[in-house]
Amino acid sequence: MDSRVKNKFEHYPDAAKLKLLAIRAAIFEVAVEESLGDISESLKWNEPSYLSKAGSAIRLDWKQRSPTTISVYFNCKAVLIDTFQEIYRDTFAFVGNREMVFQIADELPMLELKACLSMALRYQKIKHLALLGA
Repeated sequence: MDSRVKNKFEHYPDAAKLKLLAIRAAIFEVAVEESLGDISESLKWNEPSYLSKAGSAIRLDWKQRSPTTISVYFNCKAVLIDTFQEIYRDTFAFVGNREMVFQIADELPMLELKACLSMALRYQKIKHLALLGA
């Protein structure tokens, strides 16, 4: 793990950190399962950020102003959130055209989340497909 990213995770509250690390692990699992190659990990806007060569950036964070939630952010210029809302409107909570919000106390809908992470990690190859090929 990138040392700056590791430091960021170390400063999250324990419950938030566990959820965010689970999402981080899911990103790398999807990359391996789908043979997507290396995933770059860095801090963007002081948030852990993940990117594959054929994808669109995925960022994760917990914010003190909303202590009971964590968020996954996607590029607002991509059609990722629009697609996720179409497919998973009853599964996820969305904010605008770039954010998925999760209650820390709730179980992560990992199967559906991994499908969304997959679309983001393959975005450059699937952006021309209806509903990103879902």
